[in-house]
Amino acid sequence: MVFDALIIGGGVSGMQCALVLGSAKNKAFAANKNIGIVMHQRNSHLQNALFNNVLGLLPKTLGENVLAEGKKQLSTLYPEINQIENEKVSLIEDYKGEYKITTNKNIYFSKVVVLALNYSKPFSIEGLSEFIEPHQKANPEKDRIQLKNRDHLIKNNLYCCGTIAGFRSQFAIAAGSGASVATDILTLWNNNVPTKVHDKI
Repeated sequence: MVFDALIIGGGVSGMQCALVLGSAKNKAFAANKNIGIVMHQRNSHLQNALFNNVLGLLPKTLGENVLAEGKKQLSTLYPEINQIENEKVSLIEDYKGEYKITTNKNIYFSKVVVLALNYSKPFSIEGLSEFIEPHQKANPEKDRIQLKNRDHLIKNNLYCCGTIAGFRSQFAIAAGSGASVATDILTLWNNNVPTKVHDKI
């Protein structure tokens, strides 16, 4: 399968990125884009989270419920986004100006790839070892990692967001990082005209 954008990781930054991309479906520049998200969530730090300090979430909201409801929100609002379940990416490599993504079950191709993974070791995706470095904003005792990037961009059409991009492990920060990458992709699709998407009453 060939994607225009493939997001790897179904945590808060990945799903937020997917939601913003999906919300542009009525824009001419995004109408026919094929978007996918590898929904591997088992290693998401949201699994054990409890939220009391996030705007818009009720106090004592459980992270595992956010993950479940996020998947429902994405499939209900934007069913055209392909949610890839029960697969884990093992290799990302350049392929004819695009990217070839190998999972434990399939091979995909995508013009744009977004890595939305957590910052824990080991980093198990081959093909990206040259970009791994110590996390700049995590407690050094935690021994976290990030991918070298400039404003989320690792290299041409390869992005990262959330903690793996060097941001702190905070819900609102991760969500904002994912949204930021989505608007960068929309800008790319819109002939580099700065682009954002707002729904209005």
